[in-house]
Amino acid sequence: MSPLEVIMLLCFGLSWPISIAKALRTRVVAGKSPLFMMVLICGYGAGIGHKWFYNFDWVIALYVLNMVMVAIDLSLYYRFCEKNSRASSR
Repeated sequence: MSPLEVIMLLCFGLSWPISIAKALRTRVVAGKSPLFMMVLICGYGAGIGHKWFYNFDWVIALYVLNMVMVAIDLSLYYRFCEKNSRASSR
């Protein structure tokens, strides 16, 4: 386990609850990039794979937690993106 890896995951992890809460509160997802979130999910998946096969330790839980939060944010994007586009076309 690297303390720097833990710090990196904690710093990235702090932003996702804020983003999720804002999407739930405002139902506006303008400015979010689904492609970026998909790339992050793949990156976290690669981190999980590395931890699983080469260096298994408790930090894998941070990767999983971050991956789940990004997946939640991505699902909110698709849920509210549809509503935002319908509202703007009226």
